[in-house]
Amino acid sequence: MSDAVSRRSAMRLLAAAGTAGAALGTGSCAPGVLPGAGAPEVPPAAPAVPAPKGAARIDALLERLTLDEKTALLHGARDPAPLGQAGYVPGVPRLGIPALRLADGPAGVRVARPATALPAPVLLASAFDPALAREYGRVIGREGRALGQDVLLSPMANLIRTPYAGRNFETFAEDPGLTADLVGEMIRGIQDEGLIATVKHFALNNQEHGRDTVDVIAAEQTLHETELRGFEAAVAAGAGAVMGAYNKVNGVHACESKPLLDELLRGSWGFDGWVMSDWDATHSTVAAIGAGLDMEMPGGTHFGGPLRQAVRGGSVPEEAVDLAVHRILTTMDRFGLLAARPAARPPRDAAAGARTARKVATAGAVLLRNERGTLPLTGAAARSIAVIGPTGQVPFVSGGGSAHVIPDGAAAPLTAIRQRAGKGAAVRYALGEDLYGRPLPAGLLTPAADLDERAVDPGRVWSHQGEFRLAADDEWTLLVHYTGKRPVVRLDGEELFPVRQGVAEYFAGGLLGSAPDGMSVRRRALALSAGTHRLAVTAEGGDKGQRFRLRHTTGAIRAADLAEAVRTAKSARSVVLFAYEDATEGRDRTSLALPGGQERLIEAVTAANPRTTVVLNTSSSTTMPWLPRTGAVLQMYYPGQEGAGATADLLFGDVDPGGRLTQTFPADERSTPVGGDPLRYPGVGGRQEYSEGVHVGHRWYDAQRVTPLFPFGHGLSYTTWQYEQLTVRPERGGLRVEFTVRNTGRRKGTEVAQVYVGPSTELELDQPVRALAGYRRLVLAPGEAQRVTVDIAARALSSWDPEQHRWVLGTGRRTVFAGRSSRELPLRSKAVVTSR
Repeated sequence: MSDAVSRRSAMRLLAAAGTAGAALGTGSCAPGVLPGAGAPEVPPAAPAVPAPKGAARIDALLERLTLDEKTALLHGARDPAPLGQAGYVPGVPRLGIPALRLADGPAGVRVARPATALPAPVLLASAFDPALAREYGRVIGREGRALGQDVLLSPMANLIRTPYAGRNFETFAEDPGLTADLVGEMIRGIQDEGLIATVKHFALNNQEHGRDTVDVIAAEQTLHETELRGFEAAVAAGAGAVMGAYNKVNGVHACESKPLLDELLRGSWGFDGWVMSDWDATHSTVAAIGAGLDMEMPGGTHFGGPLRQAVRGGSVPEEAVDLAVHRILTTMDRFGLLAARPAARPPRDAAAGARTARKVATAGAVLLRNERGTLPLTGAAARSIAVIGPTGQVPFVSGGGSAHVIPDGAAAPLTAIRQRAGKGAAVRYALGEDLYGRPLPAGLLTPAADLDERAVDPGRVWSHQGEFRLAADDEWTLLVHYTGKRPVVRLDGEELFPVRQGVAEYFAGGLLGSAPDGMSVRRRALALSAGTHRLAVTAEGGDKGQRFRLRHTTGAIRAADLAEAVRTAKSARSVVLFAYEDATEGRDRTSLALPGGQERLIEAVTAANPRTTVVLNTSSSTTMPWLPRTGAVLQMYYPGQEGAGATADLLFGDVDPGGRLTQTFPADERSTPVGGDPLRYPGVGGRQEYSEGVHVGHRWYDAQRVTPLFPFGHGLSYTTWQYEQLTVRPERGGLRVEFTVRNTGRRKGTEVAQVYVGPSTELELDQPVRALAGYRRLVLAPGEAQRVTVDIAARALSSWDPEQHRWVLGTGRRTVFAGRSSRELPLRSKAVVTSR
């Protein structure tokens, strides 16, 4: 028997052992332990055995692969026919192993071609509807296959831990249970269509600040009860791949953490897919593959030549390489990629994608405030409307970075509002704030030069140097728009738009990074003193030639735009003011306030017309010192390509705003779970501690008795609701909760009924004051009542015991609450939880 055959047999035995271990559940002992919790050594477990026919095929392929071919399957490479996707892994054509193309996709398939730009996942989550998450996933799954992709780098299961995190819009919620529900269903939807889903970023990648280096310290109970819930649900849903995070977890890089990848992911949860690194998140060869990392992306810095040398030198056994290849090929085989005749790729169904995009945008929209009947717009208020704000005219489709999608098209909200208001209505528009700048005055520079819409031919260089004089100090913003290599612009000798390092250069935002005509944009705010200033511009045509323009805004321009917005607001019966905050991968927010002059704009417009609705296209929670002056506030996050139509549907009451907040909105920047504690966020000396423990999100506000601006689960309706007749009884190892929800208003409406559970007095473990235990989305006609049943599973009544390394049921008398949000719970009852 050859050594290779022996290796195959050994892997099958290990796989069988892993399956048996997984069948025992997580209630035994050490596999759930993580660094820093006194974990004993646990032997590694291998993936579950595939069907015999598939196993035989994989074994046969492994026998014929050379070491070079094996390692080529374990790292990314340059795509010879790129489609604009994030990654590429070459196949082995001589053995019929196809290449893999991997695309970003939290809110749609991110390639160089148009795809359905769905609403941001945080907006999807706000619908509290797992079935809708599955539909959302199916749209992406079908489109990924149609657009030539094999693997989707989505969903993102990290929690919303801090409102400053730059990628909060890409994920779902601050609540672990809700996140787990939605992640699992989105993965099922993606993979229903034959696309391999990749849950990310495993684990504790909850901020962009220092994400490559920060060492995140979290106790065992904290990990299992908060961040790990979504990843565990992903494994249970059958996710084909897991992406390791950039950061360290308890002192070890996530992509070389044996406790995470081997003991927990594979040993305790029984994961049988493959683990890839985040892009450039691999830091070693021997440690990474030994810990259970299977694939380095996007290149082969560690898993290319160095891995082959390590195998030949004996520091990495070839069995480790074989096992990694086995995991990848087994997953490919599971999805039919190794079949002699793989399934044909489906055509795109752009119309179906658009319907789902609009459905999600309306279902997840959250009405935060509605005073004096401001919404819905009816009667005279619907016939005389002022639309104000740059994102009223320029649709804000998606955030920046990996989540940015090229849509088939996206209407402006102003257009949708005018169409819905009808011919008899007067809908006026005012910019309010200029995001892309005005042309420089013709006589500004000496010598004169037209710096608007300049063209530079291929292979040529165009440059100009001039001077201009300011009569008084002023606040300027200079902007460069360009189609090729970014022009070099120097003011008084300083380069204004230097090339940045890493993702900051490429991820400039979903709104501010490009002009409405698609030209790339960079901007720089400057405090200019009175006197003479020197301006120099140099632009290269490159191989294809390019166009560029230099634009600006000044204090006078901003004052004029504000004055026009106030005049327009006064002239109308009602105002719809669009406000924005442009978040992106690669950087965290520096403030929870609206950027630029938007707070001043809102204050001035609401003073002129109190019937003002503020529509928020923001990434996460926002502070609102201007809130009391508004008539209504509608949270739309990043609503995707159908956001304009969805917004109009909601404003005019064609649909009820059925979304509820999946993250708490703080009253101010100090009153957050990480406020005032730099060790919690952003970390001190490269170290960060999750010292809030199990009290993440709304649980922290309850534990600290802090009043938020808007609580978790909050959201208003155009009708009114009443909760009645709560009963709770033990059933199936958990609790069955029943209550009645009644629509007491005059309109059909959507409600999200929420159930929370209090702590067990019999558990000597840290527990939330109240934890979300279940929810139900309802649509009821006026006067209609429905008896709601919510089953609370034993897991929702359990805590992770770090001494026993397992979940333990919180027995004894427990309080159960039901209502409209984490802070509006009119019903409560008690029930005894027993272990039998």
